[in-house]
Amino acid sequence: MQNFRSHVGNEKMNKVRVLIAEDHKTVREGLRMIVAAETDMEVVGEAGNGREVIHLAQQLQPDIVMMDISMPELNGLEASAELKKIAPAVKIIILTRHLVKAYLQELLQVGVSGYVLKQSESSELLRAIRVVADGGSYLDPAVTGTIFDICAVKQNKQRGEVQNELLSNRETEVLRLIARGYSNKEIAVQLKTSVKTVETQKATALRKLNISGRNEIVSYAILQGWLREN
Repeated sequence: MQNFRSHVGNEKMNKVRVLIAEDHKTVREGLRMIVAAETDMEVVGEAGNGREVIHLAQQLQPDIVMMDISMPELNGLEASAELKKIAPAVKIIILTRHLVKAYLQELLQVGVSGYVLKQSESSELLRAIRVVADGGSYLDPAVTGTIFDICAVKQNKQRGEVQNELLSNRETEVLRLIARGYSNKEIAVQLKTSVKTVETQKATALRKLNISGRNEIVSYAILQGWLREN
């Protein structure tokens, strides 16, 4: 019948629960090995096509779905759009071997939280999982230039009129680091301050810019050119 394997065990409940959606068995097994080797993650299921991943996501309630963009029955974009409708709390990281510019804008609009190229180092994938699990958005460094171009073309007048001068230097730095995928705790360490201070500076910056959430922070950062910087 359906070609998938569910993984249910007595693992600690605080592990990030990952569902792998990939139609190539060898690639799927490789992804499972990479994720399962981490002490803070577990693979709860595997799917070989878009319809399977929707079924399994409803059944297993994973924290994150690693979604191949090219799959039979429903592709990654179609499956992501459907999944965000029926299980909006599930976060999605798109996996692809090639940058699919035609899909990228739509994936961001659908609400995908991460985009990782398969040829990237496994450390990139693992970082993406941790960033997204912590509530962030993750873009493979190889695709940030393309995303900048897409967002620049669609830049609306209201967002374009937002000025950096509205923010203090520290508020700007906090938003830069959030956009690059760092958690509040990691930002606090880098800036040598407390998590509470970071949260306050973030809240103040969002109020000044009239934006909300990490996805809008990433969009703002892209429009400001922050993600192009080394």
